[in-house]
Amino acid sequence: MRFGIAGSIHVKQILATPQGLCPFKIDTEIISRDYQVHQEIKSVSESPENLVKISDLHFAYGERKVLNGINLKIQKGKVVAILGVSGSGKTTLLRLMGGQVKPQHGSVMVADRVVHELDDDGLYLLRRDMGMMFQMGGLYSDLSVFDNVAFPMRELTNLPEELIRDLVLMKLHAVGLRGASTMMTGELSGGMARRVALARAIALDPMLIMYDEPFAGLDPISLNVIANLIRRLNDALGVTSIVVTYDMSESLKVVDYAYFVHDGVVVAEGPAAEMFSSDNPFVHQFVHAQPDGPVAFHYPSNPYPVELGMS
Repeated sequence: MRFGIAGSIHVKQILATPQGLCPFKIDTEIISRDYQVHQEIKSVSESPENLVKISDLHFAYGERKVLNGINLKIQKGKVVAILGVSGSGKTTLLRLMGGQVKPQHGSVMVADRVVHELDDDGLYLLRRDMGMMFQMGGLYSDLSVFDNVAFPMRELTNLPEELIRDLVLMKLHAVGLRGASTMMTGELSGGMARRVALARAIALDPMLIMYDEPFAGLDPISLNVIANLIRRLNDALGVTSIVVTYDMSESLKVVDYAYFVHDGVVVAEGPAAEMFSSDNPFVHQFVHAQPDGPVAFHYPSNPYPVELGMS
């Protein structure tokens, strides 16, 4: 388990530190046990080239089909964007990766494990190595900035409060908000709230970080800050990041690879730099924000005259 960005505290270093030289009192037995649990899944994540592999994935909400045979791979250490219009199933993909829902057909493999086949203990262990930045941040409104970031550490580890304090300040410092640790979430701007959510997503130094519409509703400056933080933290922590978004201007600047999802399937994929010059009709319409193309303006319905009873 890594704590913080490059050059920060490592659990092995904590365990090797003589008690007399450590700035806080630690229970090495408890920390060692947490570290061993983390290593069980971390060792698996280091073996496959692709951290996430989705094969022939089908999913529906009742009668409404959302995914109709998705195939994609997320390579370790990369920032990958999943792009598509609203309602194309991007967030559903993240829910399937996290085991919140199960597919009707196909499989989702994370760290060489089929997510929907895991029992509760296996799923919880896998989720401990996942970070999630929710749409609009998803911060707890009754908790301070500090306590929001500390929440997963307190809930999922037995680390002493002195160490949690240092780690929280470290995470907040990484996103430029160490000075805002005592603020309540209602006092934050939209951009600040996203940065706090980002700090919480990396609280346990996960192997995989998922971002659900991280740029929605942000002004250009805040948007650029969040995009660059996603790139910098991914490279500094050596993690894998999945960015689900419909924003083109910033996402393709910071990601390594992009998948375009439409009508429940992957309609295009490739290195981000190639997407701007793609001749794929869907990609061209999406990248250049054109009204006419494969993505229709009107949701499928009966002909308008029929709805009005004119024919």
